[in-house]
Order: sequence, then structure tokens, then C-alpha cells
Amino acid sequence: MTDPQVALSMLGVFIILVFLGFPIAFTLMALGIMFGYYAYFDAGRMWRSFNRLAEDADWWTSTTSWVEGLFNNRIFDLFINQTYTVMSNEVLTAVPLFLFMGYIVERANIVDRLFSTLAVASRNMPGSMGVAALITCALFATATGIVGAVVTLMGLLALPSMLKARYDPSFASGIICAGGTLGILIPPSIMLIVYAAASGVSIVRLYAGAMLPGLVLVGLYLLYVIGRSILQPSVAPRPTEDEVPSVPFPTLVRMLVTSFFPLAVLIVAVLGSILFGLATPTEAAAIGAMGGLVLAAGYRALTFQRLRESVYLTVRTTAMVCWLFVGSYTFSSVFSYLGGEHLISEFVSGMDLTPLQFLLLAQLIIFLLGWPLEWSEIIIIFVPIFLPLLPMFGVDPLFFGILVALNLQTSFLTPPMAMSAYYLKGIAPPEVKLTQIFAGVMPFLFMVFIAMAIVYIFPGVVYYLPEVFYGG
Repeated sequence: MTDPQVALSMLGVFIILVFLGFPIAFTLMALGIMFGYYAYFDAGRMWRSFNRLAEDADWWTSTTSWVEGLFNNRIFDLFINQTYTVMSNEVLTAVPLFLFMGYIVERANIVDRLFSTLAVASRNMPGSMGVAALITCALFATATGIVGAVVTLMGLLALPSMLKARYDPSFASGIICAGGTLGILIPPSIMLIVYAAASGVSIVRLYAGAMLPGLVLVGLYLLYVIGRSILQPSVAPRPTEDEVPSVPFPTLVRMLVTSFFPLAVLIVAVLGSILFGLATPTEAAAIGAMGGLVLAAGYRALTFQRLRESVYLTVRTTAMVCWLFVGSYTFSSVFSYLGGEHLISEFVSGMDLTPLQFLLLAQLIIFLLGWPLEWSEIIIIFVPIFLPLLPMFGVDPLFFGILVALNLQTSFLTPPMAMSAYYLKGIAPPEVKLTQIFAGVMPFLFMVFIAMAIVYIFPGVVYYLPEVFYGG
């Protein structure tokens, strides 16, 4: 076999092992080292170490010479260097800080107050509780960036209230599932930090570029919720006084001050400090982590148990992301060294695709990968395969990253592997069927495709804020 064929075999073995359920990070590292041993094998280096066996009569020296000869391969140096590179990456330093902010905010008992306040504030709008749930999801998802946590918590808080208010179960479920995924797109998104580390694109430009597409998607969701509530009132009846009471204006202002504004101020402080150049993303993440602690203390929810849980979950998730990077860097380095990357580039260039066709093909592949894989695995493992192809088609990595972030919304919403639906089904009342949840998310999935089309047709949606803040 030629080296490029070995590289393709390496990729094929990886895909098979993933579908068999092997841990992805350790599978990447194992395959990288195994195939790397072959790729970097130097018989001269190994035999120079083995020759000491004939020269040394000492048992210990002979044994160490044998071990040295066996491990005298550059793949082990590469693996150590890649591990050090990942652990010293300044961009990834923001990941544990933003994660800690999200986990501590999740445990600060803010969401129930926020949803109740927004439901009261929007009670005269069509689909008022759906609008309140969607805005709460968007704010909470932005503050946490953790899809499972947002969908689960909102399912516990908002779904029973919406069902009690006679909302259609499918409609209510779709709102919560779609709103809960927004955190991987709207800054400060953990996904965008990971993409920045994988692609070398400035994280501040990514954050600025993702703001308007994120708002466009939220706007499409709101238009759908309000429009369907007007055209089909039975799916979202107006709440009665018992379900959502009207309150005097001063009381409503006080409710907003104690629930909506604290979380909004935290998000604006974090994003504003990044976008206006007052702090690096890592420094802003530290501000957010401290702000989360202050919020939890202000709501009297900062207990040792909750703090310990937040730290544990932060460490566990950060370790998963970092080891994925180590495995991906090792795997991709060996894959490229064997000529796999060049082979793929030649294959794609031979297809004679236009830039639009290339983007459609890339997004289709990412869409399909979203069924069996998590977003972190797609960004760290498979997106770097497309990055070297972008200059060939004149595609900006910033623009490509925003399209990927929009596309990955679908990985949580597309049946039969819609993880948001399974998160919600796990805590929903028994009468809410999984098929109803699937039916509810389909219109929101269509909204994601519309948002992707808008971004492609009007690329200024992505480039406007980066150009305003940082120039062309």
C-alpha cells in the first residue's frame, strides 16, 4: 500500500471504531500513535539503539537499550509536543472559565424568575408564553452555552406551565428544543472558541461575526412562534388571569430589575468587553466567571455543594475538549504526513466544484456528521479537513465558521438523532410523546436552513460588525 492509501485506511478505521462506540479522544490518540509509528519509522535510528545490546554486557543497560530502540520513533516526540501545544493554547484558556460561568449560573435559580417575569411582560402578545420561553432559552443558552443543561432546565420549568396553559405539546416542545441550542451560536459560544483554536481565526472577529446571524435566527424563531399563534390560536391560547396574572407597571419593573437585568448585564459586560477591545476573551471569561459567582451569591444560591458541582463539571468538560484536541492534532499530523490531506485536496479539485457547490457539499457532510457525533468532535476532527480547501475556493474561514455554527444547530434538532428532543423527553411528562417532540422541532429546523440561506445571500450579515469594530 502507498502512504496515501494507508492514510485513507487510517480514516476508515477511525470511522468504524467511532460507530462501534469507542471513546473518540482515545481512539484518535491510539490510531495516531499506531499509524504514526509506521509513518515515522526509521530503521537506522532503531538499530543504532539495538546495537548497544551487543556492546553492553550489563543486563540493565542492555534492557534499557532495547526499550530505547523500541520507542526511538518521532511519533512519541510529536505526541508530547502536541499535548504541550494544546495545554498552553491561550485561546482554550477561556473554555473552562466560560464553562464555569455557565454551570454556576445554571445553579443560581435565575431561570425560573426570568421565565415568570417575561411571561408576565409579554402576556398580551400572541403566543406569549412561547415567546417568553424562547427569549429565556436564548438568554440562558447565551450565558451557559451548554445545550443539555438549558433544554433540561427549561423543560422542567417552562414545559409544565405551557402545557397547563393548554399549549399544543408539540409546539411547546419545539420551542424549548430550538431555543436551548442557541448557545453554540450566540457569543460567548464555547463552540466558536474551539473553532478559533482549530482554524486560527481571531475569536473576537468570530464573536462579532456571529452576533447578527444569531439574532437573525432568534428573530426567525420568534416570527414563527408569533405567526403560528396568530394563524392557529389553538396551539397557543391566550393565558387566563390565573395562569399568568397581570401586574401593575411598577411591580413589573421591579420583577425585571431582579430577574432579567442581572443576567442581561452579565452577558453584555462579557461581550462588550470583548467586542470593544477592553479585554481579551480569556479576561472577559474571567469577568463572566466572577459575575456568575456574584449572581449566585445575590440570589442566595451559592452553596459549597453547588460550587463543588460546578467546578467538577467544568473540569470534566474541559478535559474532554483538551484531550480531543490532543488526539485530533496527533491524528491529523500523521494523516497529513502520509499524504491523506493532499489526496483529499486533489479529489475535491478534480470534481471542478464552484464555491457554492463546495459550501453546499461541506455543509451537507457536516449536517450528516451531526447525527452520530457531538459538535465538539465535528469541529475538532472533521472541520480541519475542510480548512485547507477554503483558499482553493476563495472561502473566508470566518464566513465558513459562522455557517458551520448555524449548521450545527441542526445536529440537535434533526430526527432520529435529535439530542435536544431526547434531553426534553427525559424530563417531560409521560403524555408528551417523542414523536410529538420530533414534529415540534421540524419547523425550527426549517428556520435554520432559511438563516443559512440568508447568511450566504447577504454575507454582510457576517462581516458588518467585524468591519465596524476591527476594520476590513
